[in-house]
Amino acid sequence: MTNTIEVTRPEVARDGLSRTLSTSGGALSTGWVVQTQQSVVYDVRTRDGLFDGNDRELIEAGATGRSATLRRFVVVDETVEALYGERIRGYFAAHGVETHILALDVSESAKTMQSVFDVVDGIDSFGISRRHEPIIGIGGGVLLDIVGLAASLYRRSTPYIRVPTTLMGIVDAGIGAKTGVNYSSHKNRLGSYYAPKAVFLDRTFLASLQPRELSNGLAEILKIALVKDRRLFELLEAHGERLIEDRFQDCEAAGEVLDRSIHGMLEELQPNLWEAQLERLVDFGHTFSPALEMRALPSLLHGEAVTIDMALSTALSAARGLISEADAERVLATMRALRLPTSHELCRPELLWDALQESVDHRDGLQRTPLAVGIGDAMFVNDLTQAEVANAAAWLADRAAR
Repeated sequence: MTNTIEVTRPEVARDGLSRTLSTSGGALSTGWVVQTQQSVVYDVRTRDGLFDGNDRELIEAGATGRSATLRRFVVVDETVEALYGERIRGYFAAHGVETHILALDVSESAKTMQSVFDVVDGIDSFGISRRHEPIIGIGGGVLLDIVGLAASLYRRSTPYIRVPTTLMGIVDAGIGAKTGVNYSSHKNRLGSYYAPKAVFLDRTFLASLQPRELSNGLAEILKIALVKDRRLFELLEAHGERLIEDRFQDCEAAGEVLDRSIHGMLEELQPNLWEAQLERLVDFGHTFSPALEMRALPSLLHGEAVTIDMALSTALSAARGLISEADAERVLATMRALRLPTSHELCRPELLWDALQESVDHRDGLQRTPLAVGIGDAMFVNDLTQAEVANAAAWLADRAAR
C-alpha cells in the first residue's frame, strides 16, 4: 500500500514565508515554500557621440553609491580599441576615472568560457567594489555576451553596462538580458539571463563598420519587420541599400528604422525576459540557423545564418499558403538588396531536419516554429514534416540558381 502525503496545516508568517505541516505514513514533517520576486529595471538610451562630450551618464550609470575615487573596469573589442581607444581613454581621463581597459580579440569561434575566464582574471586583478563599480563592455554582440556572463558569475552578480558598437548589438544582442558562450558545436549552450544596469546606443559607431557587418545587423531588423511590422519592412525595401551605403548616418529613414526595430524587439522581450513562454516571435529565423551557423563557421555571420533561416521559413509559409508568392518574392528581393544570402551549400535536407530537432529539444519538446503570415504577422506551428523542409530547401536552391 502506497503512503500518501496529506497537508494538514499551512502557516504563513508575517514575512511571507509559508510553512507546511504534513503527515506521511503516520510521521509528521515540516516544509517551507519559498516565494520571492526580483524586479528587473534597466535603461536603454540613445546617446550619439557618447565619448565626445561632458555627459557623465555612462560613468554614473549602474553605481549604487559614490566614492572619493572613481574606478571602472572596461572590456573593449580589439577592433574598437584600435579605432576608438584613444577617444575612450580620453573620456574617462577627462572625468578623473581610474580605468583598466582589457582589449579582447573576439569572434564566434572565440566565444568560449576561456574568454569569460580572461575577463574574470582581469576583474580580479584590478579589483572592484561589488556594487559601486559596474563593469563596462564596449563592443559587438559577442563581446557583450562574454562580459555579461562574466558579470553574472563574478561574486554571483556584479553590475555591468553595455555599449554596443555594431548594428547587431544595437538592435538585438545589446538590448536584452541574455548572456552566453558557445560550447562544443552548440551555439550559446552556456549562459544566463542577467540584465545590464543600462545600455547606451551610439549610432556614430556604425560609421566605421564594413558593409557586411551592417548587413549582418539588418538581418535582425528584417526579422522584426517580417513578423510584426509591415511599415518597417517597407522602409527596408525602399531604403535598405542606402542605409548600408550611408552607414545609418544621414539617410532620412535611419532614425525610424532603428527606433521601430529596437522598440519592436523590446516590446517582445519585456513581458518574457526569462523566456518562460517558449513561443517567441523573436525566434523567427532562429529555428535552423543555430546549427547552420556553427557548422559553417567561419563562413557565415550570425545575421547571414538567420537570413537563410528566414528565407527557408518564407518558403515554408508560401507552401502552406500563409504568404502569397508575390510577397515571398518581395521578401527574397529585399534580402538580396540588403546583401544577405538566401541559401548555402550546407542547406541539405538532412542537416536542416537535424537542426529542427535540436530546436525542438531547446523548446521543450515542441517545434514552436514561427512562420510569417503575409508580411508583418506570424503564427506558430508544431507540425512541420521532413518532406516540407526538404521541399523548402529545394525551392530556395532553385531561386538562388536563377
